[in-house]
Amino acid sequence: MGHISSGLQLHRRLTGLAALVLLTACTASLAATPAKGVQVIADEANRRVDITIDGKAFTSYIWPISLKKPVLYPLITNEGVTVTRGYPLKPRPNERVDHPHQAGLWFNYGNVNGFDFWNNSDAIKPEARSKMGTILHTRIVSTKNGLHSGELVVESVWMTGENNPILNQTTHYVFARRNHARVIDQAITLTALDHAVFSDDKEGLLGLRVARWLESPEEKGGVFTDANGNATVVAAAPADPSAPNPASGQYRTSEDVLGAAAWGTRGRWCALTGHDCDNLVNIAIIDHPANPGYPTYWHARGYGLFAANPLGRSIFDPKQPAFNFTLEKGQSATFRYRVILSPYAAYPEELNREADSFAATSW
Repeated sequence: MGHISSGLQLHRRLTGLAALVLLTACTASLAATPAKGVQVIADEANRRVDITIDGKAFTSYIWPISLKKPVLYPLITNEGVTVTRGYPLKPRPNERVDHPHQAGLWFNYGNVNGFDFWNNSDAIKPEARSKMGTILHTRIVSTKNGLHSGELVVESVWMTGENNPILNQTTHYVFARRNHARVIDQAITLTALDHAVFSDDKEGLLGLRVARWLESPEEKGGVFTDANGNATVVAAAPADPSAPNPASGQYRTSEDVLGAAAWGTRGRWCALTGHDCDNLVNIAIIDHPANPGYPTYWHARGYGLFAANPLGRSIFDPKQPAFNFTLEKGQSATFRYRVILSPYAAYPEELNREADSFAATSW
């Protein structure tokens, strides 16, 4: 009997060990399986929040010390196509290396109380830095995961070149999927810490710098000068269409303005469509009627800058009076935008419906 009892005990121990090994293996397998839905994963030690959809990269909210503001970078479609330029964060072959302040998707302005937040970068000469502004990430307020959408709320502060805080910023992002499209809604609330004047300027407000193949094949290049007189030379598009990463982008606005003519015109949406030889991509930016300066002017350039600027007016249309949007101390203003990455062409009727739907939101 003693031998039988010992055998039973050994059997139980081995059976338990096998179950533990099986459970451990299953747990490891589950851990290795990408989480379903939209995941918003904070990694403050590395100054980033990563957003994935079914385990695949969508974008990241990052605040590296090499940039003068937080940005979303990169932006990746459902098909895995990166639509943002690599430079200056991760330069890629054959892409432009102009405007080092244009990285990913960002929100800032070229002239607030005389300080330039738009053009600031490590390339600014030391003697000019006192005229620049920096947006500093201060904290992650909340994150939320979901099957079809995820959310991120963050705070930052606008600091002048004299190291004075001038604006608090709270940004609420909603990252969503919709069939084959990926969508970013954002509501940015600015609260004045002092009297703040956004002087009428072309350098603003929501900006996106796109990949080489989304530039215009008609880009003639030239010298682009900011509000401080700093000039940046941009080359023309390559004449050879067989060159690496051939440019194929074309803008279309809600007013049916096409290509280079879109710059400095107004509209409730603007779309940029192009292809990387294998994939068609359409990027649409939707304005919201509650935004100051609606409908926005489009600061859309053939060299790859795609921006919505509702705070410039006379700079785009000299017949108009200057806007000079002003917030008194304690006052707030909220700017809402929807950005859509889609593998389909920009059909005006669909984008008009999208704009109507976005206009109905009040978050």
